[in-house]
Amino acid sequence: MDLYETATLLTEQHTIASVYLHRDVVISCFLPTNVKDPHRLNLLLLNDGQNAPEMGLAAMLGDLIASREIAPLLCIAIHAGTNRLMEYGVAARPDYKGRGANAAAYTSFVMEELLPFIADTYRLPTDCPKSFAGFSLGGLSALDIVWSHPQVFTKAGIFSGSFWWRTKALDDGYDENTDRIMHAQVRNGSFHPGLQFFFETGTQDETMDRNKNGIIDSIDDTLALIDALADKGYDRNNDIHYLELSDGKHDVVTWTRAFPEFLKWGWGRGK
Repeated sequence: MDLYETATLLTEQHTIASVYLHRDVVISCFLPTNVKDPHRLNLLLLNDGQNAPEMGLAAMLGDLIASREIAPLLCIAIHAGTNRLMEYGVAARPDYKGRGANAAAYTSFVMEELLPFIADTYRLPTDCPKSFAGFSLGGLSALDIVWSHPQVFTKAGIFSGSFWWRTKALDDGYDENTDRIMHAQVRNGSFHPGLQFFFETGTQDETMDRNKNGIIDSIDDTLALIDALADKGYDRNNDIHYLELSDGKHDVVTWTRAFPEFLKWGWGRGK
């Protein structure tokens, strides 16, 4: 049975008073309507949800759903707070400057406050397929949460991910083989069947080239992370999708261009 007849999009905004983050968290919710069975909807969480208007996310989702290029899904865009550099990161440890010190609290907010709120508000079953995406540092955060909760999430989408996140400064004995935090998380973790990963980078993401190999760090770090996932057992063709934009930059314009490919990869017809 087809999941939908005709689908339009309802946009709502809610505020959650978070005990873990000690602040109010605004979320923008993009809900497809007129679906035959709302209980079969997938859920997509998105960091840096304050960028959704600039992305034209509502129109993007509505158009792709209406044209049946993707199946309807509920997208929840989480607005970042003023403490973004502390709340986004890797929950297990902050970086060498102490950034990401509240990432564990942000993870607790997502798992223990946000997901129950979504389930209660939109009557989603607890076992509905869930994915998480984000941009830059928000992408690092999304991947860390998915990687650490494979029993909850199925997909991660990372756009210009901040995979340089490291335990040492470059002039303090930094070794990319041991000091990149997310890479270490993957190497020290376990293979979980069913997880899938979408990565986007742009050749103009930055100009830094730490190891002087002619490849900018954002691409180098992403490819190295893909290698780590492959070494762990993930299939490069079926479990991992890599999109490199030849003129892509570290900005919302680029991520907006790439986002439809992510949506079609994750929820295109036949998925």
